[in-house]
Order: sequence, then structure tokens, then C-alpha cells
Amino acid sequence: MLPPHVPEICLRLADEAHDLWHRTEEELSEIGLPPPFWAFAWAGGQGLARYVLDHPETVSGMRVLDFASGSGLVAIAAMKAGAASVTGADIDPFCEAAIRLNARANDVAIGFEGSDLVGRDSGWDVVLAGDVFYEKPFADRVVPWFEALRARGAEVLVGDPGRSYLPRQRLEKLATYEVPVTRALEDAEVKRTTVWRFV
Repeated sequence: MLPPHVPEICLRLADEAHDLWHRTEEELSEIGLPPPFWAFAWAGGQGLARYVLDHPETVSGMRVLDFASGSGLVAIAAMKAGAASVTGADIDPFCEAAIRLNARANDVAIGFEGSDLVGRDSGWDVVLAGDVFYEKPFADRVVPWFEALRARGAEVLVGDPGRSYLPRQRLEKLATYEVPVTRALEDAEVKRTTVWRFV
């Protein structure tokens, strides 16, 4: 499947978003499985991937972390844009398989980190994060980490379609896109998505 805003990238995604999402909420939660965030191309990730492909100088020749990588969409875009290396990081163990399959489908190599990286620093040149400000506790953990990474010289870029806990006062707008999304998962068929730089 080709994400509508980034048709250069082929991803293995869920065909029936609504059914899969509700099956996860209603049935799989009973056995402790997380929602399948990795099975969808979210608006923030699509916007961020588009920006990276259109501005390859953002990642070219650099060590990149794709934080909360999900399907690996943004990581794949970074490799296609010429990054020296990319690590996709996500605490959902299913993401590792999704990222490896999607990387192979796009003929790129992407590393994977399955532990919680918040607060850690492995010297990345660029940190990319799509759709990470959807709940306050997580935002409260991520913002100081992004600030620390930025303070030591890393570029931190965020793709966000207007999530509630986006720290706008810490951000500089780089680009805005109209991204087609799945109505079953979002409140609209198109989400205005902005790519921001932490400053």
C-alpha cells in the first residue's frame, strides 16, 4: 500500500482500519496486546516523511533516530533521502517486524531499538518524531528530552496534525501539508499537518 502523501514509499498497512482498531480495543486488550499503531500511516508521520524526502539535506549523511517509529515510514524516508544510518525506535515489539518488512519492501536497511529511549542520547545528529504529542504524560516526558537533545546540537523535527499536547512555544514551523487520512481513525478525511523544529 502507498501512503497517499508519500507515494514513493510502499508499506504493509492494515486494509480495514476500523475493524482492526476495534478488534484490538475490544478483544486483544484482554490478553495485553497494545493497539496496532504500526499498522497505519498517521498524518504526522506522513507529513514528516514528505518533508524529509523534499528536503534531503535535513538528514543526508547523518545518523538519524526515528522515534516512535511505528511502521517505519519516516525511517524509510530518511534512508531514501540519504541518511548515513537510521534507527527506528518503538516500544511496541510488533514494530520490529513491521519495520523490517517495510524496509525490505523499499530496499533500505534500518536498525531497530525496542527499549524506551526517552532520556537517553546515543549521539544522533537528527531525531524525527511523528504524532508523539497525543497524551499529556507522554508529552511531559518527551519535551525535556527533546530540549536536551536540541541543547547539545541535535536537530529535532516533529510532524504533528494538531495533537492536544504539542508544545508550540518550543517550536519553529517548517512546513504545512494537507494529508489524507483514514476517517475511521481521525476526525476528518484530511488533516492539516505541520512539521516543526525544536528551538
